[in-house]
Amino acid sequence: MGFQQGLSGLNSSSRALDVISNNVANASTVGFKAGNAIFADVYASALTGATSSIQVGIGSRVAAVYQKFTEGPLNTTNNPLDVAVNGNGFFVIRRHDGTTAYTRNGQFDIDKEGYIVTPTGERVMGYRADDSGFLLVSGGTIEPLFVPRNEVEPKATTRFDVKAANLSADAALPSMTPFDSTNADSYNYTTSETVFDSLGGQHSLWLFFVRTGINPSGWDVHAVLDGDVSTDRTLGTSPTLSFDGYGKLNPPPGTLNYTVGPLSNGAANLNINMDLDNVTQFGSPFSINDKIQDGYTSGQIAGLVISKDGIIQGRYTNSQTKNLGQIALATFRSDQGLVSLGDNMWAETPESGSAIVGRPSTGLNGVVSAGQVEESNVDLTEELVKMIIQQRNYQANAQSIRTQDQILQTLVNLR
Repeated sequence: MGFQQGLSGLNSSSRALDVISNNVANASTVGFKAGNAIFADVYASALTGATSSIQVGIGSRVAAVYQKFTEGPLNTTNNPLDVAVNGNGFFVIRRHDGTTAYTRNGQFDIDKEGYIVTPTGERVMGYRADDSGFLLVSGGTIEPLFVPRNEVEPKATTRFDVKAANLSADAALPSMTPFDSTNADSYNYTTSETVFDSLGGQHSLWLFFVRTGINPSGWDVHAVLDGDVSTDRTLGTSPTLSFDGYGKLNPPPGTLNYTVGPLSNGAANLNINMDLDNVTQFGSPFSINDKIQDGYTSGQIAGLVISKDGIIQGRYTNSQTKNLGQIALATFRSDQGLVSLGDNMWAETPESGSAIVGRPSTGLNGVVSAGQVEESNVDLTEELVKMIIQQRNYQANAQSIRTQDQILQTLVNLR
């Protein structure tokens, strides 16, 4: 009798309902990939070979449970350490037992030791930057990503550039000579910039512009630190700046050096190279539109930013940024060969092939979207329809068993 076929159908439908129920249960699980039961028919074969014209199947079985590794929708969060892979790739995780796992769940945080970890406390792997923030362009060994707590060391100002400035061509010669930074009648214009010494101390560097001639047009530039007249230095040779009839420097003065020390706080002497080659002399009023210096004080980490290339940058209280590391991604020849470990993680197997680990946006790897997570790719509507279908299949297989039972009962009742 055909009880075996109906029983195998019940088992197959029951297994399919298990897969569907698991999908529905994980519809809100970040990084989850929906499963799909794959069925196969079952035939008996004689030792001497089967005869196709009289073969009768003996039921069905679940041949495999495949996962759909299609990308789920991205959802924006308020956590800058939440990341999603937009495209191919898995995050690489070092588990508590030292083994390696892979996940699409990018809900990361920082533990008490400063490591970037998963919600279960397992460490995220990537490429670390050196102390200066340098990251290798390619290659390198992956290791647990770490956010150091130490301060960024101060950097003394060594460069001060005036990128855009104009000295009025209508300016008269100062009424008082010689130059005295404390006497406004001895100079035409002044501007200041905050600079830093080797200990991170802040100082005010003042530039004074003194017109020395009308035709030819010349200007002396004096530098004074913190208003201390003893630090007065004339930059270059007099006149520091010479302009032609078109308001352009002729010749440009090139690099101008300002050295002063010792400083009262014990810091090393300041040695600043200045660039005034972009200064003009037009008929418009005096203006300083752009100037930059390269020094800064010490700073503590205030936040993190992750780029689309997976580079983790620390933002510090001194307005500086520093590369701390780069998230690693792994791809496989066959995602279906991965084995699920739970906790949104997979492990490689011989069927998946070895992990190919690299940097985001290189090779087959996708890019990283910071402040977002990848939602489950479960389609609830589709799963509910599948559930109805498998329920009907289960009922139909149960009916076939009932019919076989009725036939058997008829045979038993024969006299």
